[in-house]
Amino acid sequence: MADPLQTDPLQDIAELTPWQLPLRAQFPIITAHPELAYLDSAATAQKPQAVLDAVQSYLVTSNANAGRGSYPWANTTTALVRSTRDRIKEFLGDPDPEGSSVHFTSGTSEGLRTIALDWLPGLLADGDEIIVPFADHEANLSPWLEARELLARQGIRVLVRELPYQAGSGDYDPVALAALVNPRTRFVAATHVHHVYGVDMNVDRIRAVVGPRLPICLDAAQSVGHLPVSVAELDVDFVVFSGHKAMALPGVGAVWARQRRGPAFRPGGWSGTPNTVGIASLAAAIDWLDATGTGRIERWTGALASRLTDALGRMPAYEVLGCRASLAAASEVQRRTSIVTFRHRGIDAQDLGFILFSHGIMVRSDGHCQAGRGEKEGSVRVSLHVHNTPEEVEELLTALASLQ
Repeated sequence: MADPLQTDPLQDIAELTPWQLPLRAQFPIITAHPELAYLDSAATAQKPQAVLDAVQSYLVTSNANAGRGSYPWANTTTALVRSTRDRIKEFLGDPDPEGSSVHFTSGTSEGLRTIALDWLPGLLADGDEIIVPFADHEANLSPWLEARELLARQGIRVLVRELPYQAGSGDYDPVALAALVNPRTRFVAATHVHHVYGVDMNVDRIRAVVGPRLPICLDAAQSVGHLPVSVAELDVDFVVFSGHKAMALPGVGAVWARQRRGPAFRPGGWSGTPNTVGIASLAAAIDWLDATGTGRIERWTGALASRLTDALGRMPAYEVLGCRASLAAASEVQRRTSIVTFRHRGIDAQDLGFILFSHGIMVRSDGHCQAGRGEKEGSVRVSLHVHNTPEEVEELLTALASLQ
């Protein structure tokens, strides 16, 4: 990922505006509703015309089941599924594509659960320990607890330890983590970009602490499609993501497995018919993201998020969640990515969401599916993507300022 400390938000906006404006025009739902500002891309991303065209083309030219027939439409679909697996490896910067594997799922939640129930039990023995996040998305906690209960019914006791967080920042705490790792530690689950705090969770620090032997599973739902993701740099063993957050259709996602630490990952049971139209949309979305440049997408959304957090930090009526030191545009710590979450000190989050929609601004306002140790109170989450503009951020700030 590009170092955000080396860029200036205002300079990035000025430099990238000629690049961004034609891209915004490629989103039909955005251009059809100029009176609305869609600021909820962390929930689901809007689709560029190229993805919609690819879906239409597939359905009217070669829609068939994969791996079931020998006629041309079936062969084309089978080739599409295979090539999309290869395309995902390339998109993730896989240093060993011959040794890794890609498995399609319905999304991140199913992918993480598949790893927990089909792979993790083969790694663990009685008395082993795993370390998982208790304040990230619920989808990255409940599967590991479910695996513990599954093993317990077989007489295998597994201790689930909480991945520790730094107080007040939302980031993981590598010092506290080092104190947890012991010879019975077998596995670590983590998140790449936090779905509430919007910060890169510095997974490289986790690898440095746990050493080279432990498998690490990464929830990349909020990073794939939003910023460059390199499995070579991350040195993790699983990357799990959802297509719909990466500009593909809902109902498709993927598990990338390094296949180097622990047993081979092979989802259990009969796989059945894959979501072929979803896979077609995912292939097109990856092509579009590659051509657009995830590095430039990260710079654009990071600059908009910096403008938003800088302004909110000067509004006493609002509390921005996460690391306070990352709010200002001149911050000396890593700035946030495309997600900014906050509360009004006197207005309920859901009420604030309704108020903002009365201004034509669409945000998420609830508990954000946080796991048990996460924020207990609702909040408003703004999540940006390449189609968003500085003008939309200013409209949001104007609406928020009127409520002070």
